[in-house]
Amino acid sequence: MKEEIYITNSLTYSFLFFLLLLLCNVFGIKSLAQDNKKPDILFVLTDDQAPWAFSASGDPNAITPNMDKLAKNGAVFRNAFTTTPVCSPSRVSIMTGCYASEYGIYDFIVSPTHSSLTYDSTYNAGLDPESVTFAEVLQKAGYKTGLVGKWHLGDWTTEGDKKYHPTNHGFDYFMGLVGGGVSTVDPELEVEGELRKIEGLTTDILADYAIKFIKDNSADNFLLCLNTRAPHARWLPVSESDWAPFENMDPILPNPGYPDLDIEKTKRLTREYLASTRGMDRNLGRVIDVLEELGLLKNTIIIFFSDNGYSMGHNGIEHKGNGKWITKTKPDHTENIKKGYRPNLYDNSLKVPAFVYWEGVVKPGTVIDNTVSVLDLYPTIVEIAGAELPDPKQHIIRGRSFLPLIKGTKMDNWNNDFYSEYSMINYATAFLRSYRTPEWKLVRDFMDPSRDELYHIALDPEENINLINYSSDEIKGVVDSLHQKILEQMEKINDPLLNEINVDREYYKKSR
Repeated sequence: MKEEIYITNSLTYSFLFFLLLLLCNVFGIKSLAQDNKKPDILFVLTDDQAPWAFSASGDPNAITPNMDKLAKNGAVFRNAFTTTPVCSPSRVSIMTGCYASEYGIYDFIVSPTHSSLTYDSTYNAGLDPESVTFAEVLQKAGYKTGLVGKWHLGDWTTEGDKKYHPTNHGFDYFMGLVGGGVSTVDPELEVEGELRKIEGLTTDILADYAIKFIKDNSADNFLLCLNTRAPHARWLPVSESDWAPFENMDPILPNPGYPDLDIEKTKRLTREYLASTRGMDRNLGRVIDVLEELGLLKNTIIIFFSDNGYSMGHNGIEHKGNGKWITKTKPDHTENIKKGYRPNLYDNSLKVPAFVYWEGVVKPGTVIDNTVSVLDLYPTIVEIAGAELPDPKQHIIRGRSFLPLIKGTKMDNWNNDFYSEYSMINYATAFLRSYRTPEWKLVRDFMDPSRDELYHIALDPEENINLINYSSDEIKGVVDSLHQKILEQMEKINDPLLNEINVDREYYKKSR
């Protein structure tokens, strides 16, 4: 009799538990199983956003309340860098944890519809399908993976190039830009595998679809990569509310005394650029609000980076690694440099805004001065997801997880040196490689050693004084030391440039 009662009660409890789960699903109530799930991951990657282009950085012009709120309640990186300061190569490093030169992508990938550059499907066409992205790792670990926005790692609209589509690189879902750019209003975007012209502001539309992905996958573990179009040029039009604070602003310029600087143009572009940034920030707020409304914010880690930095009058230029002079007169065209261009590896091109919000894990107000790079995103995201990194024989990871840093662990052995590369081939030819320590920074142009640069970063963080031609023993020693480190890094990653030019460890001694 007791056994019959026990069995009956067990069946009753099982039925009630099943009924409870059913009701939770029907009415959208989070179950106990959901409360114990792995963290959801929202990775926000903005386009061409400078480290100074959010107000929490101390910039007097920027207005970014949603970024500021996340940064204030999370961990902010003061020394976050990209490996190559243009779109496509940076995104290679983000997605693969490797340098872009390891995949033969040196400059931004040219779209077949580019107005002035020739598209060549046999060269620089897209990310190798044999690569292993962090999205693929999380997909295999059970995450629902989505990408909304800009991919720019291959154009898949031409015949035979479908392999470059994001869904062939670990994403279950994609909606967004086919190439590297699109209009800021009424854009043509891919939705459900088809190109559609959608009415409205592009920044708003991308946020709409990001919100849709979150709602559709709220019951599962998800990775959403929200790759914004803003604040990539062109910046206008923006909404009236985003433009209003800047319409009559007289922005404070970072380097107004730069010789021959076009101050009027610089101020105008600053207003437009920051209005575009504000539009991105407003939509970031919309996405966060939805996470909160759905009860997901407590279990969502938000990682915020930009693909590269940006200059706006800094060092006399605008733009990024493929910088353009913003002076009233421009240097003439040379054999390798198109008139008006200034290839560079300035910190303003390499540094990016970066912060992490994770309620209950990251202590609010955390400021991290350690050097991190976009290479570190891959191992960090994989560790957060509790997944396993690929076998090094299959896929090498150049970065390191910064999870201990955001958790507040003191890392005395953290290496704060940083290596960067940029083989500019669009608009100019410059083979730039750089090694940076917290004290010094050497930039080598293997195409033309007369364009080499050395900056004493600790005393000259704005990189105003190029010391490369100073003949003191200290300067010679620094140049030689950093030059050897550049070559060591090039050899470590098997830089293709080593096979194209005559580089040896005595190069400086022979050429100076």
